[in-house]
Amino acid sequence: MPGGGAPVMDAFSESERNVLSQYFTNMDKNVFVLVNLPEVIKGTLFSRYSRSDKSVRRILLEEFITNKDIFSAEGSAAPASVTILAKEKAEAFYDRVLVGYGDDSVAELAGAHIACEAESSLVGDILTDSRIGISPLEKSARYVLFDKKVNGQYLWYREPKIMASKHAKLYEDYMDKIFDCYVKWIPIMKDYIKEATPRDPAASDRAFDSACRAKACDVLKNMFTASRLTNIGLYGNGRAFEYLITKLYSSGLTEAIELGREMHDELAKVIPSFVKRAQESEYIVNRGKEMRAFASSHEPEGPAEEERYVKLVDYDKEGEEKVLAAMLYQYSQAPLERLRQAIRGMGQDGRDALVSAYLSKRRNRRDKAGRALENLFYTFEVCSNYGMFRDLHRHRALTIERQAITTNLGYDVPEDLRQVGLYDEYRALMEEAKEVYAKIAADMPMEAQYAVPRSFRIRYYIKMNLREVYHLTELRSQKQGHPDYRKIAQQMKALVDGVHPTLTRYMQVDMNEYALARLESEKRIDNKMAKLKEQESK
Repeated sequence: MPGGGAPVMDAFSESERNVLSQYFTNMDKNVFVLVNLPEVIKGTLFSRYSRSDKSVRRILLEEFITNKDIFSAEGSAAPASVTILAKEKAEAFYDRVLVGYGDDSVAELAGAHIACEAESSLVGDILTDSRIGISPLEKSARYVLFDKKVNGQYLWYREPKIMASKHAKLYEDYMDKIFDCYVKWIPIMKDYIKEATPRDPAASDRAFDSACRAKACDVLKNMFTASRLTNIGLYGNGRAFEYLITKLYSSGLTEAIELGREMHDELAKVIPSFVKRAQESEYIVNRGKEMRAFASSHEPEGPAEEERYVKLVDYDKEGEEKVLAAMLYQYSQAPLERLRQAIRGMGQDGRDALVSAYLSKRRNRRDKAGRALENLFYTFEVCSNYGMFRDLHRHRALTIERQAITTNLGYDVPEDLRQVGLYDEYRALMEEAKEVYAKIAADMPMEAQYAVPRSFRIRYYIKMNLREVYHLTELRSQKQGHPDYRKIAQQMKALVDGVHPTLTRYMQVDMNEYALARLESEKRIDNKMAKLKEQESK
């Protein structure tokens, strides 16, 4: 019995072990990974697994490897043409499960990696909006310069409806102007930062140069519009991809619909059963039309306010009691209501001691606060630049909803631009964006979003529990973070402090400001590189 635990479920002959060992990372333990198998076969195996008393190795051997359509007589992988037959059989199994049992969860048993290149930031928001089942990673404007041309053109999305309209030249000229300014300003900003920042004697030339370049990119990245093209890689399961494609089809944006079609075609090559039901949702489309009309006819009167803020809109005023009772629950045998009664009668010293026992031993943010904190929710409304929304949008365990991108709420200008003499030029560029947006929005408001730079503010609300507040504020306040979202994290911490100080005492939020945020990270990279060189030289 491995490790003194349960015995391995099956015994196999030597010849069977030789065949099976190609498809599992070990043959002698109860924990193993499937390898060298198509995704659809892996998913089928696990689907069968839930309705069989056999081990997964036994299922593969008896129901797949002995099937000559899938594997050769020797047990080796079959030719490509036969593998297609294998996938068809696996897909047929999925169809039987989905139709016969209505069990959508089987579509989570296999996944795929897909790359979506040259997509706009606007559509990128749809790709990265999923909370469960998809893990996205986008090309970073902090580490990658967007100064290249392809076939003589800067990388911004040429929206078909705009390009076919009277606004085409206006749109094209402004997009190119944005990129021209970025290309010209990046070296100016980097040189200024290198000259203005005191040199850390412990930092190498490479670390210092990389940190200065990252800050220059941070200062200027929000001048780009929502049309700027980016690359996004996603790993997800079939169920999540099916709904993502449905959302793309239903978005009303030409780019998103075309991307949905391309993703559908490509994913159908590897996990076809999982995405076959993806299609435009009449419900999503009609809901959007009716809600936009309703919102337009019931819009409160008054001009748009040009401000930026983080507000705590609501929270559970009995939340502390609920959280403290939940802290005890896992370690108690008493009913939850009785524990809440006990908390009501507990003095402040007792409450402090309870919270200390639960949270004070956390060494850093990687020691996750416990689930008891999930019993208390907060709703924040944020008015920040669109670029900051895109950074906060990456968090999964929360509800985040934004309003459409416009130029109505004003824009942010990085203070560093004043020091380098580009403040007025940057403002002129943003003022011009207002004119471009207004002209396009008069005819096509949805498509006009492409013309708005990320410096312009949008409103969005974030609803999350206290556990996620811990995670978000601790992560986004780290020294190497962008100054804008560090301020949002710090303000959230201060707002929660104001209503539940007992619960936030052990929140490890960095409230300081830093001149060169990335330097410490670059120094750590230097140390790792040095260790690798040392190992290679031995």
